[in-house]
Amino acid sequence: MTTPPVGSRRPFTIALVDDYDVVVMGVANMLEPYRDRVVIAEIDTNAAVKDPVDVVLYDSFAQPESDQQEIKVLVDNPAARKVVVYTWNFAPELLASAQQHGVAGYLSKSLPARELVAALEAVHAGETVISEPPRRARSASGLDWPGRREGLTDREAEILALITQGKNNAEVAQLTFLSPNTVKSYIRSTYRKINVTSRTQAVLWGVDRGFTPDHHRIEHWRGGP
Repeated sequence: MTTPPVGSRRPFTIALVDDYDVVVMGVANMLEPYRDRVVIAEIDTNAAVKDPVDVVLYDSFAQPESDQQEIKVLVDNPAARKVVVYTWNFAPELLASAQQHGVAGYLSKSLPARELVAALEAVHAGETVISEPPRRARSASGLDWPGRREGLTDREAEILALITQGKNNAEVAQLTFLSPNTVKSYIRSTYRKINVTSRTQAVLWGVDRGFTPDHHRIEHWRGGP
């Protein structure tokens, strides 16, 4: 990708979109050192964007990733000049669907902050940027997610969030593009870390710690700012 020299750049505006406040705040913290290059115009999941933004960064944490409706809503919104998916799920079906819907970028959460900013700048400049599929590495430094402070990995947290939303194991496997056995393995490790022994206890634990998404967030994007 090509980007203009540092001295000639004007900061571009970005909206961070996700159903979980802790997730968008984590991304915001990661981008904070680059505020001379990127202006975060929206990080509140509970409020509408009042002004158009150059780039919308859509974090797919604990979203039904096989349902691309939310991406379509964002792409169709006139307030969002460019839409970028931010994920570590590079299942070919998801990538192809996102491209068909017209996203301008599909970026890996394993990117260091400086590379993420450079990729977003390239998108703002008119390029389409697709990251290399990550080797299941740690999330980039500075990211956050529900349960991180309790020792959950981002993948364990996502699966617990889906369980808290009422998904069964088969649905979790379908939505995350994991095998049923892999899902069971993640669930077992999650139970150990949060010290529960049943699904009901896990759901109660999740609800008590903010694993319930704000489903009203996407509605603020329908119909523009």
